[in-house]
Amino acid sequence: MTTDVEVDRPSHLSELTDQAIAATRRLGEQTAFYGSALAATADAVRRYPGEVLRLIAVMGMGTGALAVIGGTVVIVGFLTLSTGALIAVQGYNTLSNVGIEALTGFLGAFLNVRFIAPATAGVALAATIGAGATAQLGAMRINEEIDALEVMGIRVVTYLAATRIVAGVVAVVPIYTVAVLMSFLATRFGTTMIYGQSRGVYDHYFTTFLHPNDLAWSFFEALAMAAAVMAVHTYYGFTASGGPAGVGEAVGRAVRTSITAGVFILLTTRCPSTVSPATSTSRADPDGEGSERNSA
Repeated sequence: MTTDVEVDRPSHLSELTDQAIAATRRLGEQTAFYGSALAATADAVRRYPGEVLRLIAVMGMGTGALAVIGGTVVIVGFLTLSTGALIAVQGYNTLSNVGIEALTGFLGAFLNVRFIAPATAGVALAATIGAGATAQLGAMRINEEIDALEVMGIRVVTYLAATRIVAGVVAVVPIYTVAVLMSFLATRFGTTMIYGQSRGVYDHYFTTFLHPNDLAWSFFEALAMAAAVMAVHTYYGFTASGGPAGVGEAVGRAVRTSITAGVFILLTTRCPSTVSPATSTSRADPDGEGSERNSA
């Protein structure tokens, strides 16, 4: 006699529900970790200033072969050289199709400040400093070094995560500065020396559309991206598991998530208007002769 045994199989709806619950749980864990790490930054500066300074030196200049070439700052300089030259090539050729290639200076002032420099600084921070932090913390996790620090009574989130967030925010200042300067120089060199545009024309439109408020806003964007990148990378380093292979997977997920977060910050933060009609008129015609001629 044969009896049919019914096997309970989870339905598709229950699988989706379990996945949604797991994703929500991970999101809550990440949010709690980010909040505790960011809240502990002041405590990290007060309690562990030596560790913060050491991390700033390591992040800025690098170690080993990376230190030989000048660290992350030099890498960012070469990256922004290529992006600035790309703006010169694409911008000049595109604008020349409609006869307004003189406005290449405007592209150099607008795109480099608002998009190229902060984005390049964030990507470089994620690919070099952030990935190194995830690998280091992941190795400490699988070797139970973080557990040993907890047993010793050390606040591991403050000592390991908050210090790296502070160091990353400080280290991004020279990185961003080099990114801005090299992008400016590359765009100007490509436009004036390669394509032969007059330096006076380029400098006129460049200085007309370059505003201090844009630079300040772009700088704060870079700081926010640095904090987000380091928070993401420290979280994935803390939660790494599965041996060396698990650490490698954690580094990959951290880089992907941090770059996504950086681009989201860059695209969702908008610089407030820096030029009003009155300001534009006064900059274009400081003596007011144009308005007198129009009224006449």
